[in-house]
Amino acid sequence: MSDPTRPRGPKIIAIANQKGGVGKTTTTINLGAALAEAGARVLIVDLDPQGNASTGLGIEADAREYTTYDFLLDEITLGEVIQKTADENLMIIPATVDLSSADIELISNEKRSFLLHDALRQHAIDAYALDYVLIDCPPSLNLLTVNAMVAAHSVLVPLQSEFFALEGLSQLMLTIREVRQTANANLRIEGVVLTMFDARNNLSSQVEQDARENLGDLVFQTRIPRNVRVSEAPSYAVSVLSYDSNSKGAQAYRDLAQELMQNNARAAA
Repeated sequence: MSDPTRPRGPKIIAIANQKGGVGKTTTTINLGAALAEAGARVLIVDLDPQGNASTGLGIEADAREYTTYDFLLDEITLGEVIQKTADENLMIIPATVDLSSADIELISNEKRSFLLHDALRQHAIDAYALDYVLIDCPPSLNLLTVNAMVAAHSVLVPLQSEFFALEGLSQLMLTIREVRQTANANLRIEGVVLTMFDARNNLSSQVEQDARENLGDLVFQTRIPRNVRVSEAPSYAVSVLSYDSNSKGAQAYRDLAQELMQNNARAAA
């Protein structure tokens, strides 16, 4: 039975696409930073064994004593695993390559699909007064990604503006439907965001047209441009908003954050 006196929890969004190189981690980092800049309190859960979101936000490998692996499989408290970043209001649960073995260990666990769901709903999370939790999923539809979808309220899909971009979406949509039917009936699609968009390129425009014709209002109006500052920022272990606040990439992620917050405010009204 739910506790009516308990504060309403954060909006949990899984950022997923089984295809690698589509801007998934980049979107997680920079959308998180933009939401935090707008005053929201944000937690990023790095669920990718590559740990790129952790590295991209300045969490050194030797500083990751406890990680999402421990958060899922061991009785580690939130206070032990959450780390601050250079961005005010933006926190992260980091990952290491240890997470790559979690899939095998999860198979024998009867609650294997619900571990992240339960971990993110422990009472201790209330103390952080979070508005959003963004889960950076691995580039595959494995048990970790299923955990993210079971834990999440919605899925945000980065879609690279390139040939065959839409073809890879069918399997992801099928997985979302299966999770809805078996474990999380309320899971919805937050939206599809076009990444690495080049307005000078006819292909980008064609992908956008196809996406809007096939997916309609699910496609965010905001497009993330192909921008050198977005590409450079991770090597300095900061978001693009910190690296070059006035760049087109930084402004695009601010626009995406505003659009997401407005959509959620309308949905809650």
